[in-house]
Amino acid sequence: MKAAVKIIEVLQQAGHVAYLAGGCVRDRLLGLVPEDYDVATDARPGQVRDLFRNTQFVGEAFGVVLVRLMQAQVEVATFRTEWGYTDKRRPDGVTFSDAEHDAQRRDFTINGLFEDPLTGQIVDYVAGQADLQSGLLRAIGDPDQRFNEDYLRLLRAVRFAARFGFEIETTTARAIRNQGRYLGQISRERIGQEVQKMLMQPPAKRLSALQWMQQLRLDGPTLHEDPLDVPLPTVEKLSGQADMPTCLSAWMIDRHARSGQDLITWMSNGATRTQTQWRKALSLSNEDRNAVSQILGIICRVLDWSALGVAGQKRLLSETYWPGAYHLIEALKSVAAIERLWPALEQEIPLLQAQGVNPDPWVRGEHLLAMGLTPGPAFGDWLDAVYDAQLNGTVCDAAEALDWIGQRIRAES
Repeated sequence: MKAAVKIIEVLQQAGHVAYLAGGCVRDRLLGLVPEDYDVATDARPGQVRDLFRNTQFVGEAFGVVLVRLMQAQVEVATFRTEWGYTDKRRPDGVTFSDAEHDAQRRDFTINGLFEDPLTGQIVDYVAGQADLQSGLLRAIGDPDQRFNEDYLRLLRAVRFAARFGFEIETTTARAIRNQGRYLGQISRERIGQEVQKMLMQPPAKRLSALQWMQQLRLDGPTLHEDPLDVPLPTVEKLSGQADMPTCLSAWMIDRHARSGQDLITWMSNGATRTQTQWRKALSLSNEDRNAVSQILGIICRVLDWSALGVAGQKRLLSETYWPGAYHLIEALKSVAAIERLWPALEQEIPLLQAQGVNPDPWVRGEHLLAMGLTPGPAFGDWLDAVYDAQLNGTVCDAAEALDWIGQRIRAES
């Protein structure tokens, strides 16, 4: 904040118009702390660079200069108008203009506000303050035109409405429904990033975002599926500590395993196909794709909890993605397949964790080599077997473990 205010002060002293712009003004008016501060000015990029020593062009064609000041980085953008969005993301042409025209090019009225922090004046050409006070998300100007410029704004509308608990103005909502089919014209990576931002909101806002997605029929083109209007009980009950892959898994289950199929049937017959489809639709990273797969795989194995035995249960609890899977299990505990297991899970998991689910193994490969054994495929099987004996409590210390595996190896020889 201090750096942005100082930049505005320097620009104004040089005879320029300069304001805080966009989301930071919106957040300040809502009593929130902005994540960052942007400055808009009538100074041209070259004039901005002349006034500050440490600068970098980050979008020269769009009049954006990055100013480094007071150990902070602030984007300073020249007021502009734009036209032509052939790639549905960036304008084909830009003309430097004034604050009023700059406000008119922005997406929503609540994002079209300016503030002079030196006087406290709010500069509002788009009735954004009234919409903030009314809790209304409204596109600036013609909604169809605003969304046609960048179809990602369809998803941003949902995220903003959920984040602030706003209603979406009727004409704006109608335009979103009508243009949802065009989401495929923008990159899947951008769509995936916007969905991830929705899912990483607090639980009530996360749920609201996904409900808006269904209500506005954006869920279908976003996920490469038919639009659905289904309850989202797993998402609703999911802990606020759940990470993005866990939230995505919960949404997947609500759409496929709790709306027609039961959990076990979907896990067996549809989960892999759905994961593949969503990975492509949301351009998931390899890490996130693996996390979803592992979380759902753990859920599948939990369904056979009693058959796992103590060693298998401890191995499951030691897996990297167990915490996410457990959040999901808690959210699913009213589902028949989990409900039957829940009393045992609730009682046994803390006991197993107290015993230690991932202790250092007492027998390693070097111990088998010391026994005169030759490395080979059986090595892994023997090490797994003696580690299971350790986890089960069949052996009580390293000496017993070595004796136990030695007897087993001799018996199999």
